[in-house]
Order: sequence, then structure tokens, then C-alpha cells
Amino acid sequence: MEAARLAAWFLAVVITVLSLVPPELRPETGVPHNLEHAAIFAATGFAFGFGYSRPRLTMVALVIFAGAIELAQTFVPGRHARLSDFIVDAVTMCVAVAAASIVAIRILQQRV
Repeated sequence: MEAARLAAWFLAVVITVLSLVPPELRPETGVPHNLEHAAIFAATGFAFGFGYSRPRLTMVALVIFAGAIELAQTFVPGRHARLSDFIVDAVTMCVAVAAASIVAIRILQQRV
């Protein structure tokens, strides 16, 4: 669980940095934009879902995080907030938190 929490917070920092750097400093992967968002936010949601035992609260916090990241981009020249990015990010994280919570419960049940 500790490793999942560490990974979760690391990924949240990575998202923050990559979202707030000027566009010319943001790395390009060649992957479609929505897939990039879904991948990093799914990994983050999974890590938070696996690391913390209150999935509903975690989902609410991560939706707020996704919204804050999008709004913060309005203050960075050359960046902009997109409702579509927010929706992809928030939904992907919530689904990943739910999936990770199910996995975590099953792992704990097997240990008993």
C-alpha cells in the first residue's frame, strides 16, 4: 500500500508539472491526445485507488484535482482548459479508482 501511495503522489506531481509547463516544454508522445490523458490519469487513479481505502472520497478528491489542473492551465500562456480533457480525466480516474479498489479488496480477502 505504501508503494501505491508513493506512486500515486508521484503521478499527481507529474500531471501537475506536465499540465502547467509552457506548451513548448511539454513532451510529445505521438499518441492521440485523449489517449495520453486517459493513460496517465488511469495510472494515477489506479495508484490512488489501490493505496487508499476510501474510494468515494478518493474519487471526489481526484475529480476536484482534474478540475483544478484544467483551470490552472488558463493562467499559463499558450495553454488552455478544455471541458473534454476534464471529462476524460475525471471519468478515467474514477473508473480506475473503482477497479483498483475491487482488486485491493480481493487481494485482502485472499490473505485472510
